[in-house]
Amino acid sequence: MFQPNGYKYEGMETRFAALLAEYCLDVQPGQTVLIEAEPSALPLLEALHPAVLQRGAFPIIQLFPAGVSRPFFLYGGEWLDQVPPAQMQLVEHVDASLRIESAQNPLELSDVPPARIAQYRTGWRPYLQKRARKRWCLTLYPTPGYAQQAGMPTAGFRAFVEQALYLDRPDPVAAWRALSAFQATLTQRLQKVKEIRIQGDRTDLRLLVEGRTWINSDGKRNMPSGEVFTGPIESSAEGEVCFNLPVVVSGQRVGGARLRFQGGRVVEARAESGEEYLLKMLEADPGARYLGEVGIGTNFGISRPTGLILYDEKIGGTVHLALGQSYAETGGTNHSSIHWDLILDLRQGGRILADGVVLQENGQFVGL
Repeated sequence: MFQPNGYKYEGMETRFAALLAEYCLDVQPGQTVLIEAEPSALPLLEALHPAVLQRGAFPIIQLFPAGVSRPFFLYGGEWLDQVPPAQMQLVEHVDASLRIESAQNPLELSDVPPARIAQYRTGWRPYLQKRARKRWCLTLYPTPGYAQQAGMPTAGFRAFVEQALYLDRPDPVAAWRALSAFQATLTQRLQKVKEIRIQGDRTDLRLLVEGRTWINSDGKRNMPSGEVFTGPIESSAEGEVCFNLPVVVSGQRVGGARLRFQGGRVVEARAESGEEYLLKMLEADPGARYLGEVGIGTNFGISRPTGLILYDEKIGGTVHLALGQSYAETGGTNHSSIHWDLILDLRQGGRILADGVVLQENGQFVGL
């Protein structure tokens, strides 16, 4: 068994792969499954390969996916603007896809010009849209680089990931189904709501959600998951929000982002760090200044922030807002080459109101 740095990976990787194949992707006989990862995820790939085959499906594994490859951004040239036909044909013919964030160094793209990243997101938008129409899932493998970013030793971060994914429980699939049932109750309550108001330190933001569909994100698309979300009415955002959890996206660290909205549009933006990247993303296209998502985190198995969006946006007691592209199933109509989640932790003083009634106070749900 693969044992770099003295760690034995068999236990967690085997359970992780089983959860992804059985619960997240629901792999069926005769299917083909595209798996995108970086070399650091090799221990998980070694477990996924038989897990997919044993379910009668065929795995296609790609290393160095374009959107996270430093050489791609440095030397890709015209491929930043267009998807190779063979890659497009591949995604057209697979039945499902899994992307594993697995950077050895999460800041590897930190000196790539933001304009080049925006260029890729525009050029590859047809590919990403086509992939999104099939069954898909996004997850993260606990590399030493992510552990360092989270301020934890590698072994400690692996234990943190096991807890967040419910892999430390006797039956992880049953645990995810239980969370799904709780979130179903929450979405039923929210489906009747017309206005969401978010209040916190330097934050008072109103969003209209009447007629939009709330989605129960229970681990089928993100692993870990634990959120409910919808697309707010595009012209409705009014007020200010100050995000108090930093995030790293495309190798760029952004902290203390503060946005002011009028008529749904960002009219003022600042950040304590990464402001250049924030402003560049807002100029990606007209839809980048509008919200495509409001989400409420419900995963109390994630005990602390890490700087990793995939984890931090799911923390029970947080809310996140995504600039850019809406998810069609919510009824959202905003279109953009970006979809960027920014996170607000409400556990130390904040609340969410639904039509004026407190839904969550200091990170705890009320009446559920």
